Amino acid sequence: MAEKLIFHVDVNSAFLSFEAVYRLQHGAKVDLRDIPSAVAGSQATRHGIILAKSAPAKKYGIKTGEPTWQAMQKCPHLFTVPPNYALYMCCHNALVELLKKYTDKLQVFSVDECFMDMSGIQGSERPLKVAHDIRERIKKELGFTVSIGISTNKLLAKMGSDLKKPDAVSTLFPEEVPEKMWPLPIEDLYMVGSATSCKLRKMGINTIGDLANFDLGILKYKLKSWGELIWEYANGIENSEIASSGQQVKGLGNSTTVHFDVEDRETAHQVLLSLVETVGMRLRLGGWRCQVISVSIKRAEDLVSYSHQVKIHTPTDSTMAVYKYCKKLFDEAWDGSPIRHLGVRVSELSSSDCVQLSLFDKDWEKQKNADRAVDQIRMKFGPYSIVRSNFLWSGLKPLEGGLSDDASYPVMKSIL
Repeated sequence: MAEKLIFHVDVNSAFLSFEAVYRLQHGAKVDLRDIPSAVAGSQATRHGIILAKSAPAKKYGIKTGEPTWQAMQKCPHLFTVPPNYALYMCCHNALVELLKKYTDKLQVFSVDECFMDMSGIQGSERPLKVAHDIRERIKKELGFTVSIGISTNKLLAKMGSDLKKPDAVSTLFPEEVPEKMWPLPIEDLYMVGSATSCKLRKMGINTIGDLANFDLGILKYKLKSWGELIWEYANGIENSEIASSGQQVKGLGNSTTVHFDVEDRETAHQVLLSLVETVGMRLRLGGWRCQVISVSIKRAEDLVSYSHQVKIHTPTDSTMAVYKYCKKLFDEAWDGSPIRHLGVRVSELSSSDCVQLSLFDKDWEKQKNADRAVDQIRMKFGPYSIVRSNFLWSGLKPLEGGLSDDASYPVMKSIL
């Protein structure tokens, strides 16, 4: 049987790159990637961490995940932009569509990472040529850069894409592991976090090579099955198949912490609509309909959360249909207390290929066409190219929401 050939495509500084490209396409004179900049939440609006940073910002010691105020102390002239999930989704889908032109065996690993099964490529030089073609095409057509790792399994391909950044192609085949991977610090190994690395260093394991050549029996005794897994990873052993990410999705969620306490029903409804706008787009772009809809509410005074959900008769991907149920759920659940945080979640997803309509779905075709027209405009011209008029003077974003859940475009997944 022919050996597998896997590419791992990783967008460089994804959130910041997506924002930089979008701004340049809309007339900006400065590329965010060339100045100290970051995608970050504002302390004033209670979203206070760095989500992505530019290379110049990294030189100031700014780290992903640190508080925004702390990053501003390191670099007072740091230029920050708020996160924009709708934009990331548009860029992600454009990337996936381009990669599908090379293979139909594609696994979306996160919003900025994909695995590609390229096992049909023949010849020793051919994989590098194709990878460089993909890299250049993404840069030319989409405007951002990627790093591509090439190997015989997903683990080594992913580790390979980290070897050289940005805008690069690297190989990490099994025979290259001792030279290229083993000298790296133990923290660089996939699935070794700070807690695990601390335990390993106490055992005298400081590099990936130290782990690869450590006594497996002792590792299993100290760390149980986890010790065996990371020992296999250190030796480049990993055999999972390229999987269709869409088959694993159980639900989509979107939530936001509002920058003021919401105290009236009308404002809460508007926040819910801004969340549903993004959820609806994600449903349609993923080819799903949902049958369970839920709304979560967090009180401002004590941060206690509560929720309410409903299972509907006919699965839907309509923004306004989901919004109608969200308003009803909110009205039934809200206890009148000021609100700090609101969330919307849809689950029990099914394919949108077949639709069973009820006798009361008279406007279904009209709503479907309207939703898809709006999606197409936003995909082509940006997420804020068309917005609902009731947001114009509201002080609220027309598309709102967070970045992580078990949805189709997670920020990171731990299982290859």
